[in-house]
Amino acid sequence: MTNTHWAIDIDRDNIKRAELVKEEQPSLHDGEIEVAVNSYAITANNITYAVFGKPNGLFGPDAGYWDFFAPRETPGRLPIWGFATVTRSACDGVTPGERFYGFYPMASHAVLVPQRVGAGGFTDGTPRRAALPLVYNQYQRLEALADYRPEHHDYWPVFRPLFLTGWLISDQFEDEHDYGTEQILVASASSKTAIGLGFSMGCRVGKRPQTVGMTSAANVDALDALGIYDRVISYDAIATLDPAIPSALVDMAGNGDVTGAVHRHFGDALLASIVVGKSHWDAAAGDAKIPGPARQGFFAPGRVQKRIGDWGAAGFGGHVASAWLAFMEQAPRIATIDARDGGDAALAAYTQVLDGRADPKVGIIIRP
Repeated sequence: MTNTHWAIDIDRDNIKRAELVKEEQPSLHDGEIEVAVNSYAITANNITYAVFGKPNGLFGPDAGYWDFFAPRETPGRLPIWGFATVTRSACDGVTPGERFYGFYPMASHAVLVPQRVGAGGFTDGTPRRAALPLVYNQYQRLEALADYRPEHHDYWPVFRPLFLTGWLISDQFEDEHDYGTEQILVASASSKTAIGLGFSMGCRVGKRPQTVGMTSAANVDALDALGIYDRVISYDAIATLDPAIPSALVDMAGNGDVTGAVHRHFGDALLASIVVGKSHWDAAAGDAKIPGPARQGFFAPGRVQKRIGDWGAAGFGGHVASAWLAFMEQAPRIATIDARDGGDAALAAYTQVLDGRADPKVGIIIRP
């Protein structure tokens, strides 16, 4: 499709149903801007956004990820992380040609409503986004990103939101005295969020739990060679672990079979069970009556707000920047970039990731 403006519409009730649609260039109202999306990543994290697209309690009783970019009673527009350039502006303080990093729809263009415009960026004020977490509504000027490096450009959308989530999970463990555990079992350990967690745990100073990455048998050797985890095992080796070791489970994919196996094997020795994502969207949720602790969800925006409250915005930014730049020294050996152009490629990439056919060692970048 060669039309300048396009978007991918997704059925809110069946996320396998998606289509590429043409769009007319919209008229701008006072206070609005139009941006052209330059590049974005499509990862398993985006599938979690699709699974939680409809109101599900994550953002309160009546909001979900579809509410960022699509009015109710219309097809869903999947949120993605990436870079965009302002093409038209009817907003003071934002001019054509400026570039911003942030949350965009899976589309060639987007209309935003900048508010609280400053040197660092702005907050989107689209009314339907008012009740949604602030971290998703903030857009940062490229020139204002203190830890941005041009050579890391493609790794920002691929890794930045996922690494931040992994780092925040590690931070929560440290803040909670590791829940009294001696080892952390990480399910879907090849995922980029899991790698962020494993890397961040490895950077901790002093005594910490050992990290055990769990993945499919075919991925064990390659993942172990990265040196991210203290140990890497296949899912069918869970029963070989010592069930008496105080442990925690961090589940990145929401696979009920893996969760059930860990809970039944460790029983009361499992002291925490944290669910982060649902990229295995079509897998069974598992038996709610399995032994061990109640499963708790991890919500990155809530953790961000806690740490900003603890450290202040500048302090939080400094911690993240230091961790991110350290990780960027390793990222090129963890994943290569696969850049694809246009709407047809975007739709194909969405389907590939949804079907679980994406190589975890590759970061897919779409250039609309």
